[in-house]
Amino acid sequence: MEPAPARRVQSVLFICAHNAVRSPMAEAMAKHFFGKSVYVQSAGARRGVLDPFALAALDEIGIDAHRHKPKSIEDLAEWEGLNFDLIITLSPEAHHKALELTRTIAAEVEYWPTVDPTVVQGSREQMMEAYREVRDGLMRRIKTRLAA
Repeated sequence: MEPAPARRVQSVLFICAHNAVRSPMAEAMAKHFFGKSVYVQSAGARRGVLDPFALAALDEIGIDAHRHKPKSIEDLAEWEGLNFDLIITLSPEAHHKALELTRTIAAEVEYWPTVDPTVVQGSREQMMEAYREVRDGLMRRIKTRLAA
């Protein structure tokens, strides 16, 4: 018997620690590439402050995320509910939170370990390079996963 074909993702939630760097970058890129066919949101295990380096890294590839307002998972649950086919977690804290959520909601959870670029020290260019690496890694995975 052949395995059932994978269901196309219709809605995805990206979660990181603070919804300040990794998950807003992922949300912006997923919306840019798949926003007409996939509902996309992001949240943090806790709410943070949007990182200007993340915005700069997205600006470099022509994606504007300047209107993004960081939100926690609790904020999102209050405003919209948590009706997602797929939850992609980008940090250990976010993954733990997502596994707690899936006790009460039916969603597939994938863990994409993603380095936190805010820990990089050095010149502005060295710091930007860390954000570019995160951006480019997320972009490759998003294009592959959501095109399926």
